[in-house]
Amino acid sequence: MPGEPQDDCLFCKIVAGQIPATIVRETETTVAFRDINPQAPTHVLVIPKAHYENAGSLATAAPELAADVLRETQAVAEQEKLESYRTVFNTGSGAGQTVWHAHAHLIGGRGLHWPPG
Repeated sequence: MPGEPQDDCLFCKIVAGQIPATIVRETETTVAFRDINPQAPTHVLVIPKAHYENAGSLATAAPELAADVLRETQAVAEQEKLESYRTVFNTGSGAGQTVWHAHAHLIGGRGLHWPPG
């Protein structure tokens, strides 16, 4: 059921405190933690505490929670003193999604030209 914790979800386990993470911010509805495989000097994941498979399902079922995630990306960027940054939502394995729990990648601390690479 959307929003309910999933037993096999890595991020649900981080929310529950069953798996350690380097948490940089936490609110009533979100958790932000450092990516274990950073792609830039600052690479933080911002997730809703409730389980939604991807950004689209989160936005459709809980738009206020999707807004919380976006607000927290800005708050983390300010906390990390980033003047510019990228917020990325990967949806589907073809786009690089490997954990099926909606999450925003907050990436910064170096030049981020488009296209990447």
